[in-house]
Amino acid sequence: MNIGQKILLLLKEEIPEIEYNRYIKHLVYDTKKSTSDTALFYAPNSLVLNWIKNKYSAKIKHLFEVHDSSNVTVKILLKNQIESKKTEQKKEQKHQHSLLNPSHTFENFMVGGSNQFAYAAVKSVSEKPGILYNPLFIHGGVGLGKTHLMQAAGNVFQNQGKIVIYTTVEQFLNDFIRHVRNKTMERFQEKYRKCDVLLIDDIQFLSNKEGIQEEFFHTFEALKGVGKQIILTADKHPKKIAGLEKRLQSRFEHGLVADIQPPELETKIAIIENKCKINKVVLTKDIISYIATVIESNVREIEGILSKLHAYSQLMHVDIDLQFTKSVLKDQLQENRANLTLDIITQNVAKDLNIKPSEIRSKGRSKNLVYARRIAIYLCRDLTQNTMPQLAQYFGMKDHTAISHTLKKINELIQNDEDFKVKIQELTNKITSSS
Repeated sequence: MNIGQKILLLLKEEIPEIEYNRYIKHLVYDTKKSTSDTALFYAPNSLVLNWIKNKYSAKIKHLFEVHDSSNVTVKILLKNQIESKKTEQKKEQKHQHSLLNPSHTFENFMVGGSNQFAYAAVKSVSEKPGILYNPLFIHGGVGLGKTHLMQAAGNVFQNQGKIVIYTTVEQFLNDFIRHVRNKTMERFQEKYRKCDVLLIDDIQFLSNKEGIQEEFFHTFEALKGVGKQIILTADKHPKKIAGLEKRLQSRFEHGLVADIQPPELETKIAIIENKCKINKVVLTKDIISYIATVIESNVREIEGILSKLHAYSQLMHVDIDLQFTKSVLKDQLQENRANLTLDIITQNVAKDLNIKPSEIRSKGRSKNLVYARRIAIYLCRDLTQNTMPQLAQYFGMKDHTAISHTLKKINELIQNDEDFKVKIQELTNKITSSS
């Protein structure tokens, strides 16, 4: 016999038998949801509920204090409130499921050197959730496939009948605020702490939000403690997220941290070919190569370009050839390059070649410095509106003739060395994508 039943039997001794049989005996005590602070009972209908609330709730509270030494709040709810609450929770769970994009599958994800590790990690987690890597933290730039990979695992789990919650930090925060305002934090906690798999995008936006970090920490601990799988994405490594509590950073790193780099040329070509197949867009190899070399690494942008080419072709009744592709993408390329500066280009070249930006602009004459300086000068001339005298001043060279000589050397290399040409194209792509 639980404490609630004992209290009701004690009450029976103090009230008329007819009142006990008509009202009190129909109360059901909830042992699972009652706590040291709250005694929760369910009534079969509103008549019983209101009668007991008005006449005996204070008496029940007093009996708890006398016989159990506990100062509890007595709550009496309708039985159908339980059912409606369960229905609402199921609707919430179903709504969360619907946020998963069904086309985000492992089969539709193009694997290359830049994302192979992250792919293998997520695939392993989808086969053994909560065991291998928990949490799994994926980081990388915009549009590189973090969400696709995470949702691919989510779709696997959902197909297995697991309760999967996919959300962004922004949605998590809005949900938190709504439940705080409505004083329904129990429902918020039950929603996020009773799922089998929690997938959260853009975890970097937890930065400097103390209240939501506190709530997320407890949600994280609750799920991790019972072996539920957590997958997180961000635009940078946990260590580099400013304003993130040390305890969260530590827990994010405790599982497995996997990064996704911008795809190399071969992977981008494979991505474009796959997207063409899915979207039924017919492009020749030279067009696919052109798109792969001049457009950013952002896969979403590639999808937008294919849609744009297809729409232009249909509306203007012209075939998609290389010249047509170049004309359609002209404005987009100019927009990508509009915000580029000499510093941005030089920093990107330095990073790619593993040297310091200051060394590129120095007087150093070692072979690797001359090589890097020439590439930086060529890209600064190609991607900005700076004149040769301006470039000469920036790179500390005598005058514009030195710049002209450098550009001539680079153009000869591009014409005669296919590998070097590809290198320049890839660097151009990385720089325009970082602008």
